[in-house]
Amino acid sequence: MPANFPTTPTINQTYTYAGASWVWTGTRWQVGLGTVLTGATGATGIGATGATGIQGIQGNIGPVGATGTAGTPGGVGATGLTGATGAAGAPGGAGAGYDTTTSSTGYLALSAGTTAQRPGSPPNGAVRFNTSSGYGEIYNSSLAQWLQFGASPVLSVEYLVIGGGGAGGSANPGYGVAAGGGAGGLRSGTLSCDTGSQYTITIGGGGTATGGTGNSGLSTTFASIVSAGGGGGANNSVGASGGSGGGGGGGNGGGAGNTPATTPSQGNNGGGSTSGAPNLGQGGGGGAGAAGGNGSTTQGGAGGIGAASSITGSLVYYAGGGGGGSYNGGTAGSGGNGGGGAGSINGATATSGTVNTGGGGGGAGASPQASATGGNGGAGVIIIKYLQSYTAAFSVGLTTSTTTASGYKVSTITSGTGTVTFTIA
Repeated sequence: MPANFPTTPTINQTYTYAGASWVWTGTRWQVGLGTVLTGATGATGIGATGATGIQGIQGNIGPVGATGTAGTPGGVGATGLTGATGAAGAPGGAGAGYDTTTSSTGYLALSAGTTAQRPGSPPNGAVRFNTSSGYGEIYNSSLAQWLQFGASPVLSVEYLVIGGGGAGGSANPGYGVAAGGGAGGLRSGTLSCDTGSQYTITIGGGGTATGGTGNSGLSTTFASIVSAGGGGGANNSVGASGGSGGGGGGGNGGGAGNTPATTPSQGNNGGGSTSGAPNLGQGGGGGAGAAGGNGSTTQGGAGGIGAASSITGSLVYYAGGGGGGSYNGGTAGSGGNGGGGAGSINGATATSGTVNTGGGGGGAGASPQASATGGNGGAGVIIIKYLQSYTAAFSVGLTTSTTTASGYKVSTITSGTGTVTFTIA
């Protein structure tokens, strides 16, 4: 039968696929998966041969003068009877087959004999036809899953895609103070992937800290899912926009998060700052879970908290914003939970965002004599989860690791650009 079940099959025509014969009766599919056995031919009967009759004894010669009487010949033995013909063997029984019946769930369910097995407890190897997807499905009892078969089965892949975090701003001597970088955009959900098709993967790097406003992070891509890099933290301007916005410096507001816009939102705005000196604190970068905190005249704003995910089997926070810096004597902003770097004071280098969390880098606070460098943004990451009965083949150039638990595989991609192809294991 063709890889995709025919939508208008011919009545009583046989379609063959994967060793099974499928017949459309006009109202339902019938499929025989067993081997039809042929009965043994009965043996031919062998007739017994009749015994040969015994010849009679010749009579004696009579006395002289009298004619002798001849003896009576022996009788002829009876002819042997012919054996009866052996009966033909009975035909072998038909192999175990499956018969479909329409169910209320939109499936033509295939089950042993004529008894429906949907959903119930189907036997391992049971087959059914899914009218929604147009593919046949076979039951795997060890996974308790119906698995599609055909030229291109569809696999549901759970994903977590995080862009690179933005760098925190750097500060000049004097009253120079800079804001924290925004976290990379965070997107999660499920994606239907065809087996045998290639899907693009790119891990976005974190932004680097330079003099002044930090560089924004780079986007991370998995197939059609793109998470934007976080916005860089500002020195004396509005924070940069991105997956989450960078914090604002010098009395300016934070950058816009969720840029470009996605639904659900991939991130939040950066925090703003107040003008004035000394001890001027700058805004914190936005995080995936909350906006960055605003800076004050004594303290840098805290980085926005990240978002939690259990895709790996453990609850982990990702995409926290970087904390804002503060001038000497003030308090630096803390990094957001999820890899956000802390801000600095008194000419110290701010903390970078954690690698492969998309965390934003912290903003720097200078001293009267020394400049200070902001923290770099943390690189992004892709984590995908899919049925253990499938294999993900990654192209050269990607750094990956895969674990297995509870019937699923979890693959983490931490760097590089390439492709992934899913196949049935």
